[in-house]
Amino acid sequence: MRSLLNRYATPFITGLFLVSLVSGVALFFHFGSAWFRGMHEWLSLLLIVPFVLHLWKNWRPVTCYLRRAPFWIAMAVSVVLAAFFVIPVQQEGPARGGPPQFAFSERMMQAQVSQIADILHVPADTLVSRLRAADPAVEPADTLAAIAARSHQSTASVIAALVVPGE
Repeated sequence: MRSLLNRYATPFITGLFLVSLVSGVALFFHFGSAWFRGMHEWLSLLLIVPFVLHLWKNWRPVTCYLRRAPFWIAMAVSVVLAAFFVIPVQQEGPARGGPPQFAFSERMMQAQVSQIADILHVPADTLVSRLRAADPAVEPADTLAAIAARSHQSTASVIAALVVPGE
């Protein structure tokens, strides 16, 4: 069994890394997203298995890396780079980028319930009663964002309460 692991851990890391590389580049350039998204997500998760086997196989050299500064410098730089994608960046002005449907949804969250009722062609009282399940203090002049914040609900939950399928 050990010889089987020794023979296949590194080749599987290489193969799955190349798949992850190609699919990641394709996703970055928005090429074939429908094909590459699932491939990239699932096979990158599968890459964990040969990575752990590779660490197990090469544990002695790995412990040598752990004792040296370049390893810890590389880890620190990697964490800092990853943090740029995790920490939200507040942009100046109304345009925040991203898909237009997200910008539209954010703009709609600033609208009052009575305005949304007009857009959805639903009586304001109907929307107010739907929203009162999450927040009993809802009034037609409240904005959807205020209702979400006050009731500790996600914006998706507030939007879901507004729309009844088939209506």
